[in-house]
Amino acid sequence: MAILRVPVEVSARHVHLSQKDLERLFGKGHRLRADHSLSQPGQFAARETVSVIKGKKKFEHVRIVGPVRRNSQVELARTDALHLGFDPPVHVSGSLANTPSLTLKGSRGSVKLLKGVIIPQRHIHASPLAAKKAGLRDRVVVSLKLEGTRALTFHNVIVRVHPTFSWHCHIDTDEGNAAGIKKNTTAILIK
Repeated sequence: MAILRVPVEVSARHVHLSQKDLERLFGKGHRLRADHSLSQPGQFAARETVSVIKGKKKFEHVRIVGPVRRNSQVELARTDALHLGFDPPVHVSGSLANTPSLTLKGSRGSVKLLKGVIIPQRHIHASPLAAKKAGLRDRVVVSLKLEGTRALTFHNVIVRVHPTFSWHCHIDTDEGNAAGIKKNTTAILIK
């Protein structure tokens, strides 16, 4: 059987915003401005940033990832969450039930999110064709083996299949640092 490799990218703390929350943070009618494209088609890092605030602690200049979403959410590494003084659940992006709140501050206002803070579950993005070639389906759970000086295996990696997705794995900064991830790192898919 052929070895299947997946490009691995480290995803730092970031925010996804609904249009309503974007306008509350940056003004009525505001549209996100792309700073640079990301590996997933149509996704971009916006020029706009926000402060993420929990009590007296905060992170400033947190990147917004566009385009706007149906619901706002904040994705943090566990180390980020502990710095802010709480422990949100590990969830698939977009799954916001039973998630904690925090405040976002933009240049024109602030928004108290009543829910939506998660530690993102490590995941693989795949187009239907890539998933079929790899023998995978949407929401199946796999493992990824990383080689090198800090070799390790990540379990509980969920596969997300969508026509707009590009074949990449996303892990958070804690996971990336633990594995010593560098640019152009790939992992071996274990089913």
